[in-house]
Amino acid sequence: MSIRYQADNDLKRILVDATSRREPSIDFQTAQVAGLDHLSDELVLRRASEQGRILVSHDKRTMPRRLASFVAQGGNSPGVLLVIPQHASVREVVEALILIWADNRPHEWTNLVAKIPF
Repeated sequence: MSIRYQADNDLKRILVDATSRREPSIDFQTAQVAGLDHLSDELVLRRASEQGRILVSHDKRTMPRRLASFVAQGGNSPGVLLVIPQHASVREVVEALILIWADNRPHEWTNLVAKIPF
């Protein structure tokens, strides 16, 4: 299985667009396409999990706790990547996402929260 990404509602759209332009074969679904508008963090994590997608978010305040709760309740997440700070360089974020995707080891991100860019 290859790495696929799911943008959270709060993720800047330019990050999805720039990643897709730089590497068109990456599967990076927008929050709008996934129907994530107005959903709780728990439901967002569940949707990403059901589709086998690593969630990419800016939500450093609540998402780590929500993921821990999701996993404690028996959920299994492909992982969460937190883009911190929100004003991080688009180029650096895109490079990190492409590096993770190209490395193609989805099992290494399971139930993990990681900060990008590195």
